[in-house]
Amino acid sequence: MSNLELPVLGQDDAAACCSPMVREPLGEEAAMDLAKMFKALSDPVRLRLLSLIASHEGGEACVCDLTGPFDVSQPTISHHLKVLREAGLVGSERRGTWVYYWVLPAALAKLSALLRTPAGTAAQTAGGTR
Repeated sequence: MSNLELPVLGQDDAAACCSPMVREPLGEEAAMDLAKMFKALSDPVRLRLLSLIASHEGGEACVCDLTGPFDVSQPTISHHLKVLREAGLVGSERRGTWVYYWVLPAALAKLSALLRTPAGTAAQTAGGTR
């Protein structure tokens, strides 16, 4: 048997780039990028839109499928989708008359990697509260 370390395959570079906040402080550039994403998600309509897109069959949704569940106008939905797109959370493509949206997995990996708490931290051993 060899004692050589083997590389772990299939790790997402986006997730690997961001250490959890509990391990090391964020750099200025990383904080600005992540803050833009969190700011986009701080609106309930945008958070619901992201959830609708992510849970839509096939992993993408037509804008025509996203307007029904909300009590806001179509231009408002388009504005919220633009904010999500500019924050790097969703991608989009025009197909004929309609625009289709999908969630960018690398963006979600960055957010979740940042918030991940390593096993054995005080917060986990104390039941998650301080």
